[in-house]
Amino acid sequence: MSRVIDLEQGRLLMAVKKGYRNWTGRFKEDFGIETRLSYISFPTLSYLAQGKDKGTFYLYDLIMNLLNLGSGFEINELNAKKKMAVIDQALFLLDHIRFECMKRLGWLETCPCGGFTLVELITQFYRLAPSLRAKVPTLSKAHPGYKRFSLMNSLDQEVFIRKLIPKLLKEIQGYSTTL
Repeated sequence: MSRVIDLEQGRLLMAVKKGYRNWTGRFKEDFGIETRLSYISFPTLSYLAQGKDKGTFYLYDLIMNLLNLGSGFEINELNAKKKMAVIDQALFLLDHIRFECMKRLGWLETCPCGGFTLVELITQFYRLAPSLRAKVPTLSKAHPGYKRFSLMNSLDQEVFIRKLIPKLLKEIQGYSTTL
């Protein structure tokens, strides 16, 4: 008996396969429509979290393929509006990749986007991003700065979390070079 596949779902599955093609080749992991940040290995997250040229390419490539804008190699060929939209999404993903790294190191209790797949975060970006950006990750009670963090308002809490990023990048640098 033949299976009926929704045309839109079929297109999405093809875009996902194409979008993760370079990821699979580079990171030697399986990625797919159900991939969440929590499913990705720490060395891969560490590599992406560095936010350097090659790591950024993988984010651009995934975003652009899922949105049918071409390959990450073609980012500079996009018009200014589309290019800024891709960069905005890449920076959003970069934040959440870093939050996931902090969570794995025991610095955070929660990450705002934990319940969503990467495909959802990209294809539903304009619906999901505003509420996810408004949520501040929860610092772990075991973190040395927790008491001070718990007394802060949400804006100051976000600043506190973001000030952890340079320390995080230094901490995870060794993990990302093992790939």
